[in-house]
Amino acid sequence: MADDKDVLRDVWFGRIPACFTLSPEETTEREAEPYYLLLPRVSYLPLVTDKVKKHFLKVMKAEDVEEMWFEYEGTPLKWHYPIGVLFDLHASNTALPWSVSVHFKNFPERDLLHCTSNSVIEAHFMSCIKEADALKHKSQVINDMQKKDHKQLWMGLQNDKFDQFWAMNRKLMEYPTEDGGFRYIPFRIYQTTSDRPFIQKLFRPVSAEGHALTLGDLLKELFPTSICAEDEPKKFQVMVHGIEPLLETPVQWLSEHLSHPDNFLHICIIPAPND
Repeated sequence: MADDKDVLRDVWFGRIPACFTLSPEETTEREAEPYYLLLPRVSYLPLVTDKVKKHFLKVMKAEDVEEMWFEYEGTPLKWHYPIGVLFDLHASNTALPWSVSVHFKNFPERDLLHCTSNSVIEAHFMSCIKEADALKHKSQVINDMQKKDHKQLWMGLQNDKFDQFWAMNRKLMEYPTEDGGFRYIPFRIYQTTSDRPFIQKLFRPVSAEGHALTLGDLLKELFPTSICAEDEPKKFQVMVHGIEPLLETPVQWLSEHLSHPDNFLHICIIPAPND
């Protein structure tokens, strides 16, 4: 892979300042102060919110505590989406810190999956990596790894260890030079205006004629309304890790450098703010 380590580091260490407040629906013994935390964009909420839980449990009775879940402006936040995706999708044009409500009861069964332990997150994370490698390399790379290698990927994410994670993940980002890229790009396109969780389709990084395909090519095929002519007002923002990549950026480069640790390129399409 093209080794642009500064980009990889910037992506890994991206943080979102958040303010957690206890939902007014919760019963407390005394007033709960808000809790502030810098959230890693590439992680998952249940992996980084132990401190939030401890903070609010101090003011609650044990019988009032069930499974903790989070909500932003009435929308339950899906723990199995990376934190950066949740923020870009629901709150990217709001003032910081991100204001997140904490709940301990009335779990929204229809909207969220249960997350009873970190092993649930690990299983989800590894299943995403395996799906991504099936698309990129017909599963050859992940299947050649040992169980301890899989564990190293997970521990690197869980413990926020960039070097530990990338020592193993770089193998998943390699491909034969003559191929010009992966077999297919693992990507997911999210939008709040759709009932579908996300759009995912087979997409090669190189055209039949051998040209590198770009983010613009991907969007033209899957979400053409997100691209507007130069003289038209912008209807949508296309966000990856909180930035709007140029449409001319090759999808292969994006996949290698801006994928989340689960090896998927997560693309959020949100309505453009009204100036």
